[in-house]
Amino acid sequence: MLNAKTVLLVHPLGYQADAAGRDISRLANIMPPLGLASIAAYLERLGVVVHIVDCYAHPQSDRIILDLLRSERPAMIGFSCTTSSFLDGVRLATMARQELPRIRTVFGGPHVSALKEKILRDFPVVDFIVAGEGEETFHELIMAEGEGSVSIPGLVYREPDDEIVFSGYREKGIVLDSLPFPAYEKLAGYPDVYRLPIFNYPRVPNTSCISSRGCPYSCSYCDRSVFRSSFRYNSAEYLYAHLSYLKERFGIRHVNFYDDQFTFNRDRVESFCRLMSDKPLGMTFNCAVRAEHIDPDLLQQMKGAGCWMASLGIETGDPELLAQHRQNADLEMLAAKLRMIKGAGIRTKGLLMMGLPGESEASIRRSMEYVFSLPIDDFNLAKFTPFPGAPLYQTIRDKGVFEEDWAKMDCMHFQFIPQGMNREQLEKLFTEFYKRHFMRPQVLLGYLAMLWRSPDSWRRFVLNLGDFLRFARGSRRIADPGGNADVRSDCRL
Repeated sequence: MLNAKTVLLVHPLGYQADAAGRDISRLANIMPPLGLASIAAYLERLGVVVHIVDCYAHPQSDRIILDLLRSERPAMIGFSCTTSSFLDGVRLATMARQELPRIRTVFGGPHVSALKEKILRDFPVVDFIVAGEGEETFHELIMAEGEGSVSIPGLVYREPDDEIVFSGYREKGIVLDSLPFPAYEKLAGYPDVYRLPIFNYPRVPNTSCISSRGCPYSCSYCDRSVFRSSFRYNSAEYLYAHLSYLKERFGIRHVNFYDDQFTFNRDRVESFCRLMSDKPLGMTFNCAVRAEHIDPDLLQQMKGAGCWMASLGIETGDPELLAQHRQNADLEMLAAKLRMIKGAGIRTKGLLMMGLPGESEASIRRSMEYVFSLPIDDFNLAKFTPFPGAPLYQTIRDKGVFEEDWAKMDCMHFQFIPQGMNREQLEKLFTEFYKRHFMRPQVLLGYLAMLWRSPDSWRRFVLNLGDFLRFARGSRRIADPGGNADVRSDCRL
């Protein structure tokens, strides 16, 4: 007999567990599965018993999952998957079905939200897909005792005659201030087993937090399958209460806001900054900003409220290439805003991609020249990946060679090769870009200053020095060649 009001939520690792200790992406960053933690908190408030297993934080988790299946006998098991972790989710779903033949499997996340019916056609072990936000749809599915119904919006399921049906999206997104805080306490080892990217925080313990959903822009490379064109955000009051809870309950001292556009609503940010300044929590924070939505006054307010680092999407330093893929492609404006951030006393981080459609060796070298002219303290260079939910995915094969191997679609492999280029050329330029950045005197001095600004980062760096050096020499990652590795949090941290 299965427990109808008990569910198990799983965050797949994405590759073989014995390779996790050599995975450079895990050494650099492990982010809590905030989506699953939010769903868990929502369900528990409505009387559902929820267990979470985060295989990315705890790679040897197959036994833990089996033990929970045997002891709790949940009626449903849910998986939150990116493209590169989806096949590992299928493996775990198959294992669960072998243990409990009547368990219902539910998949959510950007990969399945983008592909919907294709997933159910090709993977019989998947019973349901939650397309879009998970809280309300998953709860209604549980209340329906696992029977798919067109009356539950946001669901992809099979009819009794095996016809695959998508019930359509929910008409309205959930009001974010109505949600409870994520169930962080259900994440084994939280917060100590989770860590932000090295040199991206001043103090520990630290964590990630989400204060908005969606993005008002429509760049060609961004996956829009979950939130589509919507953009919603928590109020400043909710945000302050959330940080206060993290501080009091878990002792958190630094937070990374994992929002696409933290400063889009100026009034919200100003109100939040006033709360943080008037009633200090003794916490600092990072955020990602878009150049159009910052100015000196706002940045000074953010600095006073504890902003430690701001990330800004540059993507490429080639103006013609940039104009093909995003709105308001003004590199002079981007440079001015980066200097503005630095002038406010906030650490700067640039976010870039290599291998976009239209890329060439000349455009990559223009990007190097552009980036090295800027006061960037840190940067993340991702290998462009055409995800199923991004606009570019529909026509990507017309623009180059695309090897659609889901396990390697993690922004750390060149699965797409632009016309006129080859993989070896891209790999060589990728390594050169990173090496030249880290050899710049001002960058080296900045990392030296981290001895007192972020001593824990230096501790981690020294402990894993051999692995980081192997990565710097051009090895894509430390895991076994061909491992199904995945940047679990995102391609652009």
